[in-house]
Amino acid sequence: MATMQDPLRSLLGARSADALAKSLDINTVGELLRHYPRRYAKRGELTDIAGLEIGEHATVLARVQHVTKKPMRARKGSILEVVLTDGHRKLNCAFFGNQVWRERELRPGTTGLFAGKVNAFRNTLQLANPEYELLDPDDYEMSTMDSFLAEIIPVYPAAAGIQSWTIGKCVRQVLDVLDPQPDPLPDSLRARYRLDELTEALRNIHRPPSWEALDSARVRLKWDEAMAIQLIFAQRRYSAVSRAAPACPPKPGGIAEAFDARLPFELTAGQREVGDSIATDLASEHPMNRLLQGEVGSGKTIVALRAMLQVVDAGKQAAMLAPTEVLAAQHARSLREMLGDLGMAGELGAAENATRIALLTGSMPAKERKQALLDAASGAAGIIVGTHALIQEHVSFADLALAVVDEQHRFGVEQRDALRSRGADFTSPHVLVMTATPIPRTVAMTVYGDLEISSLRELPAGRSPISTTVVPVAEKPAWLERVWQRLAEEVGKGHQAYIVCPRIGDEPPADKSDKRPAIAVLDLAPQLAEGPLRDLRIGVLHGRLPSDEKDSVMRAFAAGKLDVLVATTVIEVGVNVPNATAMVIMDADRFGVSQLHQLRGRVGRGDVPGLCLLVTEALDGTSTRARLSAVESTLDGFELSRLDLELRREGDVLGAAQSGKRSGLKLLSLLQDEHLIAQARTTAQRIVDEDPALGEHLGLAHLVAEVIDADSAEFLEKS
Repeated sequence: MATMQDPLRSLLGARSADALAKSLDINTVGELLRHYPRRYAKRGELTDIAGLEIGEHATVLARVQHVTKKPMRARKGSILEVVLTDGHRKLNCAFFGNQVWRERELRPGTTGLFAGKVNAFRNTLQLANPEYELLDPDDYEMSTMDSFLAEIIPVYPAAAGIQSWTIGKCVRQVLDVLDPQPDPLPDSLRARYRLDELTEALRNIHRPPSWEALDSARVRLKWDEAMAIQLIFAQRRYSAVSRAAPACPPKPGGIAEAFDARLPFELTAGQREVGDSIATDLASEHPMNRLLQGEVGSGKTIVALRAMLQVVDAGKQAAMLAPTEVLAAQHARSLREMLGDLGMAGELGAAENATRIALLTGSMPAKERKQALLDAASGAAGIIVGTHALIQEHVSFADLALAVVDEQHRFGVEQRDALRSRGADFTSPHVLVMTATPIPRTVAMTVYGDLEISSLRELPAGRSPISTTVVPVAEKPAWLERVWQRLAEEVGKGHQAYIVCPRIGDEPPADKSDKRPAIAVLDLAPQLAEGPLRDLRIGVLHGRLPSDEKDSVMRAFAAGKLDVLVATTVIEVGVNVPNATAMVIMDADRFGVSQLHQLRGRVGRGDVPGLCLLVTEALDGTSTRARLSAVESTLDGFELSRLDLELRREGDVLGAAQSGKRSGLKLLSLLQDEHLIAQARTTAQRIVDEDPALGEHLGLAHLVAEVIDADSAEFLEKS
């Protein structure tokens, strides 16, 4: 008999166990049984081919439509071309190297599971040399057919070294010898929500006797994921209370009131409401942990500055972190402009109650850097703006009470965590994180479970509309020439344009697959300067330029001395050039939905409508093309965030990109399971309030370790 902790080698043998370990990092019974089917095929129904992704390892249940044998041109031998269908779309398979004997097996009308890497051949989706498992009893011995006799056929997330049906056979072997497992969820919790026992749920998720049993198993196992996440957050909220923050109550007649009195516009109702909440948080000794989200131009910077001034009025300091030097410098200039003489402490003409703003970045000249460090350490600067250089060990503050993190998703977990240890006298500074990438409530509740969420939903005032168009150059190569013509037309009207590339060009490509390297700034800029844009003034901007050169290029573009700026995503946030009306994003499929939305927010900032062209080789019918079409269809960032989550697998939401491993979210739907997540949050908080270390709930402690891997847990704790 077997337990969840048992290694697989003794149960499955070396060959299967090694394949699972090498391809999927699955080593124990528990890891295998938590590797749930990706979807279920209903006997007689075929898999929808639409939405396959180039480069992914896919498994489809499809029917052979026709088979063709063709001679190979380059060398001797032949190719067997098999066309699969789901009844609506077609998927080509090619068997190379004299595999014509497969023609006897793959007869038209035959149904089976086909697995392989999806690629494109002549602008058509294709599986090259796929593995397959036919579902026709005539072709297989009855001993191999038990997985197909039932109505419900599980299809597992697979990899090149091991296929879905092999994983299914391994799961069946393990289930046949599995002992009843201790249930980590308390009996009272299972009774209250009518949840299956763990062992029953695991059996029914892999070998469901009915659709009803499958639904019941999924609900139970979703609870495991939701409880694991919410227990981590509940413990985090509990521990945060133990370390006080410096109280910074509003000061009558201080710099904050003086700034408000000078504002040349009325704050929106949303800005006032969020500002009042932050002011109340800052006045408390309980550390503020608040996420402020809102569209580009919705006024987050004003809200943050008013909070920082409240802290300065209390005799303390505020730090503002930006992800790039370009953005940090832009923030420092913007804050100085907004404050005027209120930000000129120590200078001629400064207001009586003025403060000083210091800028600190990693590549500043030594003299300026030394002065910025001195201003921060002595308290001469009330507001310090910088990149991650601000949180290095040798940087000290006189009395840091507030940390504002702009575009927080661009920072690593260690960098964000370092902020919380920067308070004076064993205090923890208040933390305000901001993002212009809106997050659905359920995602925020799951990924940012220890933060209070505030949103500025008003559309940016005075913003012009932006039209977005997908340019599918694989299918319509002539359209690229029109892209450059269109961009030149905008410049001809006296406007400016951005061209964004995924890569700088002086580094090896990050993509190790057989895809071509992403288009690079240093490759494209000279091609355009010598070709279709030869008559325009072109500048180059990327993150590895020296700091003074970056600043010089950005100032030249802002002053209208450059027509076109070819850049990486350093211009994604904070850059404000109202005369820039057009943006071309090369290899747009290499960017996420939110990043594309952020990038196009750089145009349409004046009184002229903006234009954004998404250039891509992604083929129609792929999920990548669907993402680009979503960006094309709406300018609403909150709506896009939901569409993005619907289109991509939800397992990467917990920071798998940062941790480098897969997340524990395999079943829980952040959009559809809001009620369940809320119930788990309440339950977890009640348990942790009574038992903070889970010493009396060892099953739940083990559940956290089993469902959420160590890297994802660290990401959650520090996010």
